[in-house]
Amino acid sequence: MDKHDSQTRGKILRSALKQFADCGYEGASVQAIVDAARVTKPTLYYYFKSKAGLFQALIDWAHDERYRLMCEAGEQGGSLAEQLTEVLAALFEFINDHRSLMRIAFATAFSARGEIPAEIRYVDKCERNFEFMHALIRRGLADGGLNKTYSSRELTMGIYGMMTIKVMEHLVHGKPRLTRRDAESIVQLFLGGASARR
Repeated sequence: MDKHDSQTRGKILRSALKQFADCGYEGASVQAIVDAARVTKPTLYYYFKSKAGLFQALIDWAHDERYRLMCEAGEQGGSLAEQLTEVLAALFEFINDHRSLMRIAFATAFSARGEIPAEIRYVDKCERNFEFMHALIRRGLADGGLNKTYSSRELTMGIYGMMTIKVMEHLVHGKPRLTRRDAESIVQLFLGGASARR
């Protein structure tokens, strides 16, 4: 894709993101998207084929970019605690900078039948991103750093759930930016537990 194509596609995606975030899938207007992007409908359909294709491109971006960042961040830390902290910090930074995109991604996961087109695919990418974290946790279990009372999946659900609740709090309540300190706190609580040690 040449620079002009990339810029045009980017303009359409930014306009669509605002429409979908403000109006939901059904309420989003293709005409409003092309007007804001200053392109024609044939141009939009050249790049995305349909309104659903445009929505899918945004959902793919949300999941694929997070996966890319997770992979990069996971290579930076040495210990499990360091890896998890780097991954969460990278995800939080992305979420801070792409709040509307993440609201759409979360809304898609919780949408009722008929709220989005049936052809929209996201579950496989959600599972891929979860499995990245699962692989880190499996290694932590194998290295003896985690409680073997729990399965690797149960442990992954624990940290993934803590991260997700923090993100939802941010998205729903508009809390201040998610920080590296938030990432460190989640990892410390996950690895250390909440019970007072005697």
